[in-house]
Amino acid sequence: MSKFSTQSQSLDDWLLYLESIHPSEIKLGVTRVKSVAQKLGLLNPRGKIIIVGGTNGKGSTCAFLEHLILATGATTGVFSSPHVIRYNERVRINTAELDDHSHVDAMRLIEQQRGDVCLTYFEYNTLVALKLMNDHDVDFLILEVGLGGRLDSTNIVDADLAIITSIDLDHQSWLGDTREQVATEKAGIFRVSQLVVCGEPNPPQTLIDHANSLNCMVSYKGKQFSFKQYKQQSNQQSKQHWSWHSAAINVDSLPATKLPTTNAATALEAFKLLGLSLPHDKLVKVLGSTALPGRLQSISQLPEVVLDVAHNPEAGRYLASWLSSQTQYSRVHCVCAMLGDKDSQSTLSVVEPYINQWYLADLDCHRGAKATQLQPHVDNEKVVGCFDNVSHALLQAQQSADENDLILVFGSFYTVCEVLQQPKYR
Repeated sequence: MSKFSTQSQSLDDWLLYLESIHPSEIKLGVTRVKSVAQKLGLLNPRGKIIIVGGTNGKGSTCAFLEHLILATGATTGVFSSPHVIRYNERVRINTAELDDHSHVDAMRLIEQQRGDVCLTYFEYNTLVALKLMNDHDVDFLILEVGLGGRLDSTNIVDADLAIITSIDLDHQSWLGDTREQVATEKAGIFRVSQLVVCGEPNPPQTLIDHANSLNCMVSYKGKQFSFKQYKQQSNQQSKQHWSWHSAAINVDSLPATKLPTTNAATALEAFKLLGLSLPHDKLVKVLGSTALPGRLQSISQLPEVVLDVAHNPEAGRYLASWLSSQTQYSRVHCVCAMLGDKDSQSTLSVVEPYINQWYLADLDCHRGAKATQLQPHVDNEKVVGCFDNVSHALLQAQQSADENDLILVFGSFYTVCEVLQQPKYR
């Protein structure tokens, strides 16, 4: 990459360059990236800033909040990661991705200004996102934390509102081996007297203590706000609905969501704290239609194929809960591939009781686990085979499944990406 020309118009060339200029994929800390952001004038945008941290549910919470805000007529910018197929997915302006040239122009400017400051790939991504949002002068900037919070590059700005979606173990080598340690890192996004929404129903004391020490105004799920799911009879059919409660506000008859309802409830509380509101019919429309690629995404029928990026124990528990409610399928076939540094044993063990047949696959990336590494964590009698890639495993599952079966593909963003890159699913 020493011959790389900053005049290149190719986004792919720039992304390869960004991967090459820092020796580490991850280097936590905000000093370096903040110094470059300051040069670029990115630290004090006009719009309100919402930062979203947590172990799981960050992407769906961002999506719910994005669509709720847009329905009021305001404008939004969202920075979310990782992407599933295209790098451009990482920045959305009013839900739309931007073209390659917009990203390249931002990267070129950052390259000119960074001098001898060495930035990681994600730090560059963060600066690009802030630059593009500034260029479009959005009313609300929604930033999804990449890793942890305290030392994540998104934490260079002082947010008007912070959200913690959930707290569980993941990335232990970076964030610690206990929920208390993880919570300390996540709570690092808090600021003095800040509005905070905590969607974690059992927040560790370290998070509570840190919020109190900063005099944050915190809305805790289960205290300041809550939600309840129920079934409602309509035209001789029983449909899933839910209600949301916050302070003196009660909203009933909300529709079943395509993404986890707990994250919709958290987003609604943030929406309220931002001083925004919508009539009931608009709430119903937004909450019922919000979706994201790779989150319980149905891509094929007869048999139905559903993709999910679940890759840690908490996400596995949610997936198991969802599977337990899917009584319409005769059998469940599961294609699974995971990264080698994830807790595959705890993740697979909670899903295992709901799976009739396993199709385990190697994950083709530098941190990918081999299928044989996953095999000890599931019932071996259910294992159809170990495959050299996700596509081969899915093909075998489709050949084995009947029309009334479900094929679930999960384990990583990389797993979902490999399927969605197939021409028939694009």
